Amino acid sequence: MADSPMYTAPVNAAEKPILEKLVSIRDKLLLLKQDKSTYVKSQDVLPLYEEIIEQVQLLNDARGSDHLVQNRVDSILDDCLQLISLFFMAVGRNTEAPALYSMTSNIIRLCDHLKEAAFYSTRDLESIENTLSGMRRTLERDGEYSPYLLTRIKYRIEACEKLLQELREFLSTLSPPMVPTWEKLVSILRAIAALNTRSKYSQKDLDDLRTQLFDMQKSMHDGKLPDEQGQASDGQNLVVPLLQRCLKFCEMVEERQGKIDPRFQDTYDKLIEIRSHLDRLTMTQAWSLRETDLFMWQRKLDRIDDSRRDGNFFDAEGHPADLHAQRTLLYLIRKGYGLIYQLLVASEPVSEALLPIYNQLLTLRKCLLEVKKNGGVSNPRELYPYSMKLNSIDNMRVDGKFQVGKDIPEGQGSVNSLLAECYDMAYELRTAAEDGPEDD
Repeated sequence: MADSPMYTAPVNAAEKPILEKLVSIRDKLLLLKQDKSTYVKSQDVLPLYEEIIEQVQLLNDARGSDHLVQNRVDSILDDCLQLISLFFMAVGRNTEAPALYSMTSNIIRLCDHLKEAAFYSTRDLESIENTLSGMRRTLERDGEYSPYLLTRIKYRIEACEKLLQELREFLSTLSPPMVPTWEKLVSILRAIAALNTRSKYSQKDLDDLRTQLFDMQKSMHDGKLPDEQGQASDGQNLVVPLLQRCLKFCEMVEERQGKIDPRFQDTYDKLIEIRSHLDRLTMTQAWSLRETDLFMWQRKLDRIDDSRRDGNFFDAEGHPADLHAQRTLLYLIRKGYGLIYQLLVASEPVSEALLPIYNQLLTLRKCLLEVKKNGGVSNPRELYPYSMKLNSIDNMRVDGKFQVGKDIPEGQGSVNSLLAECYDMAYELRTAAEDGPEDD
């Protein structure tokens, strides 16, 4: 498997039994993750969570004041906490504290890369800020879990918030009128980077992007870019270098024609595979994603990311990558972390056992919204297909709950709420159709 980063500190005798137990727990979690013959249940996950917390307490006792030590035990513990966090999401317990751990890991990586890249949009930061605010609220109201786990997640959220503040401070010199110019340049640079990694290189698409850059360059006066009002407002220290960076990258992409330095072809292929798989998941995640599947993809990204030295990649002989290869590989790593973030945010608080029903209701709601948007129906009979589908889903309930065998999966509230919403919309449309002739 793609393991966590290895630490050089040795494992002392007191911690070896803990390490062995954590490895055993991780193996159980990985076996549970690989078993797709049935859906994951809370009763499968909670005992493993308790086993992890027991080892955490033993580790704290063994270390005492040496709590800052980082060794192989911490590496395996992180694997266990990552997996148990994703399992909580898979069973629909997204709004409980253990589910937050994996998101903090992803956000820390994502923010580190945004900081290193030194270009990102304000929308990127707003999304992360909203996610962290929701996580903070979850942590504050959820006190039933281990204090150690809650404290650990609290510190990780604080680390995320600190990184987010640094990212905001970097953009603080941008005046509001200059923000659209900055956002446009960020969008263009990302488009160039995406074009650079396509299977078929498009010169026309690159020329279109470069034309936009030349137009911006021609509008400059005294080396400054104007804002939307034509003024050279604050933020030139950011927008001008970014424009130059975009133009330089255009030259490199055109020169390489979508081909990377052969020394880094293997790493490039691995990252392309990761991106392609995660891209497919974002298209079909509502129907095919089990959150625990993301563990392996994040670990693969982590290993490639951690192989860098001083921010760059090195070949087998210790020679650094050129600027084109470095930017190409870094773009793919950042894209991978970004896609994992999207998938985690989009995860519904519903057990995978109920996802087929939940997704049917989402589709049904979307159809009813379209009907309403387009003026409703002229005759109540037009609603029969929707009503029949709603009734068939409603009839699946036993005593108001959706069951799978004898189990009552997590997420009943979300599914029932969505079912009620669909019923209400269908009723409104039917009432409007029945009242129509009288109004005429």
